Amino acid sequence: MGTKRKAMSSDNGKKMQSDNGKKMQKKSETSKTTKTKHKQSSDNNGTDNEFKLVGALAVRAREASLKMQTASAQHRNAALVRIHTALSRNENRAAIIEANKLDLDAAVQNNLSPQLIKRLDLSSKDKFDSMIQGVKDIADMPDPVGRNDLATKLDDDLELFRVSCPIGVILIIFEARPEVVVNIAALTIKSGNAVILKGGKEAQHSNAILAKIISDAISDDCGNVGKDAVLLVESRTAIDVLLGMDKQIDLVIPRGSNQLVRHVQGNTRIPVLGHADGICTTYLDETLDEEKAIRIIIDAKTTAPSACNSTETLLIHKFHLETPFFITLLTRLAVANISLRIDPEIISAFPVITATIPTVTAATPEDFDTEFLDTILAVRAVASVDDAISHINLHGSHHTDAIVTASQDAADTFLRGVDSADVFWNASTRFADGFRFGFGAEIGVSTNKTHARGPVGVEGLMIYKYRLHGNGHCTADYGEGVGRKSYKHDALDIDSKRFQL
Repeated sequence: MGTKRKAMSSDNGKKMQSDNGKKMQKKSETSKTTKTKHKQSSDNNGTDNEFKLVGALAVRAREASLKMQTASAQHRNAALVRIHTALSRNENRAAIIEANKLDLDAAVQNNLSPQLIKRLDLSSKDKFDSMIQGVKDIADMPDPVGRNDLATKLDDDLELFRVSCPIGVILIIFEARPEVVVNIAALTIKSGNAVILKGGKEAQHSNAILAKIISDAISDDCGNVGKDAVLLVESRTAIDVLLGMDKQIDLVIPRGSNQLVRHVQGNTRIPVLGHADGICTTYLDETLDEEKAIRIIIDAKTTAPSACNSTETLLIHKFHLETPFFITLLTRLAVANISLRIDPEIISAFPVITATIPTVTAATPEDFDTEFLDTILAVRAVASVDDAISHINLHGSHHTDAIVTASQDAADTFLRGVDSADVFWNASTRFADGFRFGFGAEIGVSTNKTHARGPVGVEGLMIYKYRLHGNGHCTADYGEGVGRKSYKHDALDIDSKRFQL
């Protein structure tokens, strides 16, 4: 009995310990659940607050854009002059350079690439001066608002005009280029649009100080150009919130990596202006000036290898493979430190290439669909200009492509057949740039086929509206029958009316 009681006592003790353990475990789990709920609630509150803040900012931008619709050219230019003056002040320049140094120091600590650090750096006097000069240049440009490009007399005293006007609210998402804040602010103010800027975290200090100086420069003497015409958001989560605000934002322009552009394109109903890839091709035709061809290729590849208008693929007419020019070309490209990924068929036919030119390796099929962003060229031979066109339309990104040829017919065929925003004859693909095109500044590059295409300047931030001027006219007065009128539809001089404010 004693043994049995002892055993029962032991069992009861174990049961109590087990029950207590379960209670403690349950209490712990309850505590964890409560903490999790609190955390989820906190996270949800944070998300809700973020949504509200960003939503309120988008509403402010919309209200600013509606005011900007009636801002005169004089007031828009006055705002630009004030911004230029503010950025030129020594104390503001010093504050910008100091903030920029914080970004540069962080970039070095985070082991960011030398190319990215170079893009971040505003300390160069030439770069800084060019940035602020751009504001003045844009102010001096002709007013893009109120231009009349169609005028039709529907009937006596009933005249129709198509007139340029601002798009509204533009969302610009960009990476690691703080001068974009200034360039874009100037372009949007000139064109009568409001802008929401979302820069990369790499340039957060630079972006913040530039946006503040711009906002502070806009004053009451700028009329309907208000401080909310240029707004900056810094939170990364703000991007997805803004992409859902299609009632407040009219256009999104992503400027950055393929990943960024693809994300934007796949996560919004707002129209997107931009390009995801810059797979540009230069084709060397059968007849050409050899020295010009070599210089064009070296320029197109080496002046800015990571730029979206840098040539990534070199197509060469098969005729040249049997000539001394081919080896001369490859040798000159190698001397320019360009790595050559050549179609294996060419290497098999001409093994001397790999033996004499150390920068040559065999290309893979993927190389002809790759934006290298480096001093690398994929090289392939084609049998004709038509083959070159087919390759480009299949593998290119519809950005910029060039032909080097002495043949007018070949050039015409290429320029008509290549389905890209920019098509060049005997010129480097690097010319695909808003500044080089004379647009004053560039809002971005578009491979779209609607609204704007290629390097987009201030004109790409405009849309149009139809204005009809009548004198008591009614549609019931027109049609067939006794006493009814017919439309005249006579063309008017488009310069006869201008609708600038």
